[in-house]
Amino acid sequence: MAGSFLSRESTIAPPDYPRVLVPPSALAVHLSIGQVYAFSVFNLPLTKLIGIDHSAPGDWNIKEVVWTFSIAIAILGLAAALFGRWVERVGPRKSMFVAALCFGGGFIVAALGVHYHVLLIVYLGYGVLGGCGLGIGYISPVSTLIKWFPDRPGLATGLAIMGFGGGALIAAPLSVKLMEHFKTATSNGVLETFVTLGVIYFMFMMIGVYSARVPAPGWKPAGWNPPAASPKLVTRAQVAVDRASLTPQFWLLWVILCMNVTAGIGVIGQASPMIQEIFAGRVNAQTAAAFVGLLSLFNMIGRFFWASTSDYLGRRNTYMVFFTLGILLYFSVPSLGRSGSLPLFVAAFVIILSMYGGGFATIPAYLRDIFGTMHVGAIHGRLLTAWSVAGVLGPTLITYIRDYQLKSGVPKAQVYSLTMYIMCVFLFIGLICNICMRPVKEKYHHAGAESSS
Repeated sequence: MAGSFLSRESTIAPPDYPRVLVPPSALAVHLSIGQVYAFSVFNLPLTKLIGIDHSAPGDWNIKEVVWTFSIAIAILGLAAALFGRWVERVGPRKSMFVAALCFGGGFIVAALGVHYHVLLIVYLGYGVLGGCGLGIGYISPVSTLIKWFPDRPGLATGLAIMGFGGGALIAAPLSVKLMEHFKTATSNGVLETFVTLGVIYFMFMMIGVYSARVPAPGWKPAGWNPPAASPKLVTRAQVAVDRASLTPQFWLLWVILCMNVTAGIGVIGQASPMIQEIFAGRVNAQTAAAFVGLLSLFNMIGRFFWASTSDYLGRRNTYMVFFTLGILLYFSVPSLGRSGSLPLFVAAFVIILSMYGGGFATIPAYLRDIFGTMHVGAIHGRLLTAWSVAGVLGPTLITYIRDYQLKSGVPKAQVYSLTMYIMCVFLFIGLICNICMRPVKEKYHHAGAESSS
């Protein structure tokens, strides 16, 4: 019974199925796994498991705890790459179900690590098992949405991936409230919160599992026909995942995503100390927290706005905006800091973070344009290894360059200037790769597929 319910065949929708019911299925999964961006709310409580209100002898330190998030993001990219073909083969329902088991189960295993005070179990639970849920859950809806919305692929994927960016807006306050609720004289509430979140997210993701549907073979929106030709690099051919990995286009897109994410993710990790140090005396911790929240909001909004806009601009043109405007904004940040213009400084970074989120949401549609829909989920999975690299590269660069400059006597208000200029170089590399994008050569096309337009 369960095998039948989870099979790809059981998810094929009837001819009159309204496709507007499909994005909420993806949104249920992405809103859940987007919790990973709020994991930092557990960092300090995890260092006080023994002392409850303070770190006591035997408690873990913050440097040990933060590795949980890094492991989860690294495993996300690896799982997406390793399981991409399996996700395409078994369909969205079974892959979403496995993602729910892994992500919800990751919390439960991590709770055991908290109970026995073994950090390795926390790493294996939330980091490895939960990370697998993140990777599988992230790519599961992509191929399905693109097949349901061939006329508006950017809009469809943007709506779902917006959920991943916005998941933290729900998860952060929810986690804090749960820890306060479960706190006692012998527990700071982390263990109970992990178990509760594991159950909540599993149940919420099951909504997506139950409602997942794929279109029948040959289905297309009423009145829509594929364009005979397109100036925006949209192909009518199909490229298999193994062949796609051999094309220069795949590696150009890999660098494009890596450069865009590196520039944005480094800012996310250091946003609070950066604005406090650049505007020392004018911005306190509370204001900096509001700045971080604003960046998260625009990260979420940008995923929907830019991906939807790309349906009209074209994917390559949208990335041209990301890179050219990004270079101008990053280059202007040091000057804005020196001039003391706080409103313009904030405005520059909310636009930057909107394009960071927009890059994530636009890349699946870019892949569809270049390689077709046949294996777009699996190709997307392999491309997400660029995220794993960027997740280490961006924060490491900002942190180490900042520390080096402080040791060299550079004032705190100026330690981020060099980093901003380095980000400009990364964005310029991405710009050149984007300019070099061309249609995939016919020798890579899947046999029997239509030719590229």
